[in-house]
Amino acid sequence: MSWRRPHAPNRPHTRTRRADDGHVPVHAAPGAGATPKRILPWLLAVALFMESLDATILNTGVPTIAKAFGVAPLSMKAALTSYTLSLAVFIPISGWMADRFGTRRVFFTAIGVFTVGSLLCGLSGGISSLVASRILQGCGGALMVPVGRITLVRTFPKSELLRATSFVAIPALIGPLVGPLVGGLIVVYSHWRMIFFVNLPMGVLGILLAIRYMPDFRAERRAPLDIVGLTLFGAGVALVSYVLEIFGEHSLTLKSELFLFGVGVSLLVAYALHSRRLKHPLLMLDFFGIRTFRASVVGSFITRLGVGGMPFLLPLLYQIGMGHSPVESGLLIMPQPLAAMGLRAFTTRILRALGYRRVLLVNTVCIGGAIMLFAAVGPGTGVWQIALTSALLGFLSSLQFTSMNTLAYADLKDSQASMGATIASTAQQMSMSFGVAVASLTTLVFVGGNRNPSDPGMVRGLHSAFLALGGFTMISALIFWTLRSDDGAAVSRHREHAMP
Repeated sequence: MSWRRPHAPNRPHTRTRRADDGHVPVHAAPGAGATPKRILPWLLAVALFMESLDATILNTGVPTIAKAFGVAPLSMKAALTSYTLSLAVFIPISGWMADRFGTRRVFFTAIGVFTVGSLLCGLSGGISSLVASRILQGCGGALMVPVGRITLVRTFPKSELLRATSFVAIPALIGPLVGPLVGGLIVVYSHWRMIFFVNLPMGVLGILLAIRYMPDFRAERRAPLDIVGLTLFGAGVALVSYVLEIFGEHSLTLKSELFLFGVGVSLLVAYALHSRRLKHPLLMLDFFGIRTFRASVVGSFITRLGVGGMPFLLPLLYQIGMGHSPVESGLLIMPQPLAAMGLRAFTTRILRALGYRRVLLVNTVCIGGAIMLFAAVGPGTGVWQIALTSALLGFLSSLQFTSMNTLAYADLKDSQASMGATIASTAQQMSMSFGVAVASLTTLVFVGGNRNPSDPGMVRGLHSAFLALGGFTMISALIFWTLRSDDGAAVSRHREHAMP
């Protein structure tokens, strides 16, 4: 695939380093001047802030919205999984869209779609309309964040990528920090619909910043869109996620659920076979032959299956199990993102000193143990104990996610950055969607047939779910065992640290 800078005499240009694959901006963003590398991380931070705020601000409002819609709190997982599932289905076309229409146009359009989806979520009159609006939000988010990351990877050399990624993550962590508390304040002192309306001014700001400052990468020659692959993959992921979501709710018989699950898995297998016959498939599975990429993506998928359900389960534990208000629930969750934000300044030093393999092996086991600690949290637990447990999980999760996200690009060429970012983002969103469904399903298994929120069995079920999810998270340490001690050194600079 060849890339060039088209002649545009009426547009200002910025001299930019040409990557190994010939990626250069089609033209500089108006007003970007000589500082695109300084502005770009802030652009991506705005997108990540919107996405993370929207996810966390809804969690503390789940019991209130469930009551307003007349459904069980555990049934509200559909409003969470529909968004992340939509992300997983549509993220695979983000790289193709960026190549076809340019990163700037796709980025600000995606923010616009996300903002419209937020408006419709706030206007929803029931669970069905809320789920549909969340799917629209996911369509925007599916293009918004991955395209921003693609631009970031193409703009910064590998030696600067870890620092740039860590910087982007710091503003993005403000969303999880304030989201639970803001969500609690809204449902107590305002109306739950404002949970979604707060995205509107941020969306307008993001569009204006993207139009003015976003670098524009575009391919001169583009591979055709793999429509068959998109159909097979999208339908397979949707069916598997749907079965995990409804399993145990008796809306279908067990035989029907197993049949649909089998069909979903079969569609994913069919996609894997289909992709091997194409030169430019939707998702290039050959990338999993690269050890660092495989360990990062597969390990991240398994880890997030355990961690991904925590934002859904913790508000249920605090509000239903312990009787706290939504505001108090938000305050109890705040130590987690606050600790995660504090660690970001040390992530680069830790990876440089220890390397990816050592960090991921030890840290994964510690995360599983931190999740299990929540099984000891109950009505008689002190606030400081809860805060320390939350801070520990946030501290460990921050190191884990930054390590996994950056390791994926360690051995990829610049020409592979777009597809690598697409695969990694797709797997991440799939695991988050499945994580909520698995957490809810695990809770239902331990709760049994009685799902009355006031029943003590609900709390016992949540505690058992924390133990199961913690143990499951530890399994991903086996994936990181396959890494070598010097893997990812081009990003972490671990070998430089080890040299005398």
